[in-house]
Amino acid sequence: MSGRIPSPFYIQDSSEKTLLGDILFPFAYDELLCQKIGEGASPFVHIWRHEKAVVLGLRDRRLPNVEHALEWLRLHGYQVGVRNSGGAAVSLDPGIVNVSIVMPNPTGRLEFKEDFELMYALIRESFAKLGLGADKGEVKGSYCPGEYDVSVNGRKLCGISQRRQTKAFIVNAFIAVEGHAHRRGELIRSFYELATGGDESQDAPAVQPETMATLAELGGYGVTVRTFVRALTETLTSWGGTVGRHPDKPSMQELERMAATLRNRYDRKDQQD
Repeated sequence: MSGRIPSPFYIQDSSEKTLLGDILFPFAYDELLCQKIGEGASPFVHIWRHEKAVVLGLRDRRLPNVEHALEWLRLHGYQVGVRNSGGAAVSLDPGIVNVSIVMPNPTGRLEFKEDFELMYALIRESFAKLGLGADKGEVKGSYCPGEYDVSVNGRKLCGISQRRQTKAFIVNAFIAVEGHAHRRGELIRSFYELATGGDESQDAPAVQPETMATLAELGGYGVTVRTFVRALTETLTSWGGTVGRHPDKPSMQELERMAATLRNRYDRKDQQD
């Protein structure tokens, strides 16, 4: 297992404090380090949380009434952004742990499923440390549905997406650890109702909030963000990782520029996949 992420690699845990402000900053951070890793820097795993945000997929941005839906989210205090990886809308809050694996791809290979399997293996082994099994496969009715949904007892806790550069790639996952899964589902369902104008023929998930769950709900009250991150870190160190901030971390100026670039490039209704 230790060979799956090339060693040495860093485990950067930023989850102790939830991020505020521009939701595209953590995506910009990963994008910049992905560029550096493609040029020879060490791989890393980024663990983070955000206070209150909704992150859209590219297809969501093309829905007919999306501007109205985005304004509704902003009025309710949500940061909004469009990520540069696949998938659909997700809700982020302090109970959601986000994980990015950023690795080199020097040969430009296109083994997409192998990379998704790597993230699934990380999640599965970390869940096992909490006494929970993990299944993969699309959970119908969940938000951001996909082939690599991770579920426990048929209810989704995690979604996985991917972003590829020329010589490196990023695999992202969100894991619902604490909080109110049903409320998150209701939020995303309301977003789609507004963004589609109630038109069921639009390319939008039909969200059923009861299909979602959290680790705390399914694993008992002993499971928290802290215990899950500990299990995650233990798994990664057993794979050969070292806990610590990446030595090639970008500057604030670089982050601001990249966040602006991502917003300009992807946060457009006419943007195509």
